[in-house]
Amino acid sequence: MSKIDESGPAFPLDSNQFGAVLGMSLRDYFAAGFAQAQATATSADSGYLIPDYVDPRGEESVAQKIARISYALADAMLAARSQP
Repeated sequence: MSKIDESGPAFPLDSNQFGAVLGMSLRDYFAAGFAQAQATATSADSGYLIPDYVDPRGEESVAQKIARISYALADAMLAARSQP
């Protein structure tokens, strides 16, 4: 499996005494925005499009699906940033 492109911090701060850069990654920032949009999307007919429940068949929960899709969208956005 290839290394995931985190693209550095979204809001970089000074590094700490150990040299670690503090701050959330740009990938996490993009994914959080997509997750928020998915979790609050509504339809005039059905209210929230994504209810808060776990699939009774034991498959992935709605929250897990939102997270997976959000990171897939974030990865696509990071890939698009590197294109001319």
